[in-house]
Amino acid sequence: MHGYGRPHPERFNLNWNAKKLMKKSKATILVVEDDPAIKNGLMDVLVFNGYEVSGTEDGGDALQKALIHNYDLIILDVMLPTMDGFSICKKVRRQKPAQGIIMLTAKGSEDDIVAGFKAGADDYIAKPFSLRELMVRVEAVLRRMGKNLGDEQISLGGIAFDGKTLTASHKDRTIELTRREMDIVVYLYRHSDRIISKKELLIEVWNYADANIETRTVDIHILKLRKKISKLTESGPLIITVRGQGYRLETAK
Repeated sequence: MHGYGRPHPERFNLNWNAKKLMKKSKATILVVEDDPAIKNGLMDVLVFNGYEVSGTEDGGDALQKALIHNYDLIILDVMLPTMDGFSICKKVRRQKPAQGIIMLTAKGSEDDIVAGFKAGADDYIAKPFSLRELMVRVEAVLRRMGKNLGDEQISLGGIAFDGKTLTASHKDRTIELTRREMDIVVYLYRHSDRIISKKELLIEVWNYADANIETRTVDIHILKLRKKISKLTESGPLIITVRGQGYRLETAK
């Protein structure tokens, strides 16, 4: 289990905080990882924590399994034989829009993280990762499955956001949004009277039980959302960054 991109062996200690992590849930998870040691380690950890787990080391096989079976979550590596993780994520997302997907990326590779979110991933885990980080992200995605925050229609700065069609429109222009982007807009709208911290977004939008982990998930989603909004209108960003505190929504447009 040593080497670049592989979890530290101590971090795969199955006795780590066992009482806290033991689960009664029988959620089903597919682990897609071409390194047998990492794949088996992940599967062991997840089985230990009460999940039903399947695994594969091949991208083509992973896609077939993902489309045929109904997994609650897919943990998907980027580099795989026959088909890469981004392609799998896009194909699965097209046929199963609500599928939970976590991408495994190389540590510090922001390009992979951005590409993963563009492909439709719900979250990412950068290698090497700790058992605590793995479980926080797995449990967060599973908690929010089927719990859509933004199934509503709101108007901001002349832009109509539709949570049912996942679109944003301004005059004759329309863009598509991801479920997470819509959830962000709705949450900021509901709390537009104050600044919302990254930690609060991780807890309330991403459903993290423990938001004290290092992640750029919020920053990357906000950046993508701003770019999409800028394609609709040149009136300025709706989401304002308050340095050191978080984000607020500019509603007086």
